[in-house]
Amino acid sequence: MDIEVIYEDNHLIAINKPARMLVQGDKTGDATLGDWVKKYIKKRYNKPGDVFLGVIHRLDRPVSGVVIFARTSKALTRMNELFRERSIKKTYWAITQAELPDLEGSLTHFLLKDTTKNKTKAYDRLSNRAAKAKKAELDYKLIGKVANHNLYEIALKTGRPHQIRAQLSKMGCPIRGDLKYGAEKGNEDGSIHLHSKSLSFIHPVKKEPIYIEAAVPDEQLWKVF
Repeated sequence: MDIEVIYEDNHLIAINKPARMLVQGDKTGDATLGDWVKKYIKKRYNKPGDVFLGVIHRLDRPVSGVVIFARTSKALTRMNELFRERSIKKTYWAITQAELPDLEGSLTHFLLKDTTKNKTKAYDRLSNRAAKAKKAELDYKLIGKVANHNLYEIALKTGRPHQIRAQLSKMGCPIRGDLKYGAEKGNEDGSIHLHSKSLSFIHPVKKEPIYIEAAVPDEQLWKVF
């Protein structure tokens, strides 16, 4: 599997995650991106013993794009604070066949995750059956259209599990290939057409602006856009 390091310094390392690769281990026991990064650091810097690697955030398995890890405990603590404070700008690209109501706009829902099914349900408002749901917000903009496919740029305001997938599905606009959230057909490789395009933030140690961008997968429809 072709894995690309897209940013690296003494404190952080960012990877363009291939779709279908786990960020962290689960019950499948499949190889993870974290394992790959540890091996990369160990070899590149000739590190003896165990390599420290802090998981700051995750992408769903079928999603591609930017994933950033901490190389020091200080960076991990400070990056976790930035995520909690919503001080990190997260931009995604999503390809759909249906269209959202406007060329650009905002979506607000309340999300409740069913851990037994690993699936999130979106509600328009809080109710008794969704009393524990959490508010989810995003902005979207149509940035491309080819035949019956639409390319949306999405800026997350919150970071809920499966947020983009669930919110777009709720709008009758599932992501291409995302069978779990209502797509008519899956992609042959098990991916979905959702890509974490960029992260921007103030470096937790250097205190300088950082912008990290990941190229879209080398796949026919992505290349069309």
